[in-house]
Amino acid sequence: MSLDYFSRFFDNATFMYLVLPLLIFLFRIVDQSIGTLRLIFAAKGMKNLAPFFAFFESFIWLVAIGQIMKQLDNVYCYLAFAAGYAAGNYFGIILEEKLSIGTVVIRVIPKKDTTELIKHLRAENFGVTVVPVDGMMGPTKMLFTTIWRKEAPYVIDIIREHNPTAFYTIDEVKIVSGGYFDRQSKSIFSILNPFQKTLKS
Repeated sequence: MSLDYFSRFFDNATFMYLVLPLLIFLFRIVDQSIGTLRLIFAAKGMKNLAPFFAFFESFIWLVAIGQIMKQLDNVYCYLAFAAGYAAGNYFGIILEEKLSIGTVVIRVIPKKDTTELIKHLRAENFGVTVVPVDGMMGPTKMLFTTIWRKEAPYVIDIIREHNPTAFYTIDEVKIVSGGYFDRQSKSIFSILNPFQKTLKS
């Protein structure tokens, strides 16, 4: 694949020092964003997605590096290549955060009665497990639930509503087996995403 097609629309200087570096920059953003997503998916155990993204990442990278090799004396292409790499990392992370793929476990150690909190979470079809623990302030209860990562902000809002001073942690979960599968997510992405199911613990 060659980017020389675009040269017919511009004079030589404009193409060499503006259009070509811009195209390389954009290609590098795309390939590095895909690469960042690929690494994140692989870390989450999504073995079927990672090779799919790897193919397009390597293909786009070859297109960009091919143009660099044709323009070894054009410093703007080097700068565009490096800048696209940096920007691609950033946009890849932002995109992954927006997709919110995967599951998390939320652990809550409240500082007040948990009856209403548990009732509210279960009314929303979130599976809640309650475990007696011995904390710094004496005996209390620890709540934990395994949910889709994109639902975490909603669960945190419920926790803060009933226990605004509660201590909680959120951890990524790589593999989940079994659990409570009742709640159905309403986001457009979850409807279109064939890799995601509804999960509760």
